[in-house]
Amino acid sequence: MVLSPRLVLVVNSGSSSLKFTVLGAEGGAPLVSGVAECLGLAEARIVFKANGAKTIVDLERNDHTGALQAIFARLDADGLLSRVGVVGHRVVHGAERFSESAVITPEILAEIEACSPLAPLHNPANLIGIRAALEALPSVPQVAVFDTAFHQTMPRAAAFYAVPMSWYRDHGVRRYGFHGTSHRYVSAEAVRFLGLPADDHGLVVAHLGNGASATAILNGRSVDTTMGMTPLEGLVMGTRSGDVDVGAVTHVARLTGLDIAAIEKVLNKDSGLLGLSELSNDCRTLEAAADEGHAGAILALEVFVHRLARHIGGLATSLPRLDAIVFTGGIGENSARIRAMTARHLAVFGLVLDESANSTCIGGRIGRISRGPGPAMAVVPTDEEGLIAADAARLTGLVDADETVRRAI
Repeated sequence: MVLSPRLVLVVNSGSSSLKFTVLGAEGGAPLVSGVAECLGLAEARIVFKANGAKTIVDLERNDHTGALQAIFARLDADGLLSRVGVVGHRVVHGAERFSESAVITPEILAEIEACSPLAPLHNPANLIGIRAALEALPSVPQVAVFDTAFHQTMPRAAAFYAVPMSWYRDHGVRRYGFHGTSHRYVSAEAVRFLGLPADDHGLVVAHLGNGASATAILNGRSVDTTMGMTPLEGLVMGTRSGDVDVGAVTHVARLTGLDIAAIEKVLNKDSGLLGLSELSNDCRTLEAAADEGHAGAILALEVFVHRLARHIGGLATSLPRLDAIVFTGGIGENSARIRAMTARHLAVFGLVLDESANSTCIGGRIGRISRGPGPAMAVVPTDEEGLIAADAARLTGLVDADETVRRAI
């Protein structure tokens, strides 16, 4: 069958930025990608990446609509805009309403908006990008791909907090999980790469970046994860605290007079690696500083790895057996140091690190980094944009459905 020559535009809209990628509906490397930065400010600009080169364009209109207009102008000049057959949007929170991706209709838009109270920092920004794209390309179908959808298979025991059930009934308080697009893609790639049976495997996937989460995956389905109702729970992250005793938070609030909004800002923006090190949220900077003896950097890395290993061990108890631990994300794919430190913590599982393989498996390389008969450890680069594009192409019929499924999941 001849696959469609149509293209997919993938949009990831944040509160002050908008990332985009243009890919073929049948897969392959991006034709052009980039990010609109500092939206809402005088210095708003777009960085375009194509054919190994970067081009920076200042925005005359500095909002999301202006950014998309500039992106469309560039795509039109490159002869790509008329070939865009669908726009795929990353949407952070789909609550219990969405267990899979969906073609956007007025009703779906209303449902996404209804989820906004659960992700007030994310969903409103996602909606801005969706509405701007609908305005600019009204005749092109659009698809929403939800971070939370993959985790809707979690059992109730993993999904619920031990708080009054009225909080769930009245306010939707439960664990939803995030990074689902990455976990879904990486777990499928890991099964393929490691030669595991598609219907009989147990994995823990660690998506490690400025945002970080780990997920237990049984036969392709999420059964437990570290992030909760919001992306704040779980692992130590670049600027997010991860798990913290609520009693400690209320203690500080009483002593300092900080209100809920101020506490939320501290936990989301001023904590994590940045808060521990008092230096940076960037793992690369911290590794270099640790080599120079910086006490804060050393502590931050130690806490990051301790929390990661502890959560991996806990997630393993949600599986009948552990076949592999898989690292992905900016840190997971590129920090041999973090992987080695984590492997030492997990020796109780019979994990044996292959030091040589670990040191060379960086920069987008897929590979096994363990040896011996114990559970495997592997590095699998993520491709969230590719999976969003695949879902968008499948749901709108741009490509053969079977081919899309083989490529994406």
